[in-house]
Formats: sequence, structure tokens, C-alpha cells
Amino acid sequence: MGSKRKLCQEFARILKGEGSITPEGVCLVQRFRNIDFEILGRETQSPLVNPQFFTFEGLDRCGNALNLGETVLLEEEVNPLLTELRKRDILVTSIHNHWLFEEPRAMYMHFESVEPPLDFARKVRAAFKKALCI
Repeated sequence: MGSKRKLCQEFARILKGEGSITPEGVCLVQRFRNIDFEILGRETQSPLVNPQFFTFEGLDRCGNALNLGETVLLEEEVNPLLTELRKRDILVTSIHNHWLFEEPRAMYMHFESVEPPLDFARKVRAAFKKALCI
């Protein structure tokens, strides 16, 4: 478990988030965007509104894992991030909203790959830097 913990911490460092290993053995990295949203006219900083989550699990003997990601986006950030993730062979699987009556419009993007987790982390970081300047 020590080498997986070390890999998870490096995954988290690259993604600039907090990493932990769940009881099921999934490496989970969390971070939260600093976007001021209102829902139903009320300001919110809820972690349900501003999340970025990244995971990997099922590391095989070749070093590949199932890598998953989710991020909140402003409406105008959707296409630039979609383009940058696709350029890096990361599959975008969903773009949707979670809330009604929010300002500004909050969209959520899910993406995935099967590859070495650190490769996924580096690709995601580069895509975010290029598309979102973060």
C-alpha cells in the first residue's frame, strides 16, 4: 500500500489538490475552484458547487489505471477545455448542469482514460493550464 500511497500523493501534487486513498483503494484528489456563484439568489461556496475531483484505480501490471475526472466550469470554459482534453486523448463523457437558477451558469464536465495515472494527471494539468489558466 505504501507505493500506491506515494503514487497517489504524486498524482495529487501534479493536480495541485489534496490526495487520499479511500477504503476501497481508490486514489481521490480534491480541489475546489474559487468561483463566486449564487443559487436562488444566495451566495454559495459549497463544495458541491465548486468541485474538481480526480481518481485512479485498478492499477494493472503494465502501470495503467482507470482515471476519472470531474470539474465545474463557467459556460465559456466548456469548449476550450473540451478541445484541450481531446487533443490529449482524454475522453470527455459528459457535460451537464447540476443546479437551477444559478449565476453565473455552472457546467460540469466528466472525463476519463485508461493509462498511467501520472500521465493522465500531467495531461489534465496541461489542458487546464491552457484552457482555464489554472
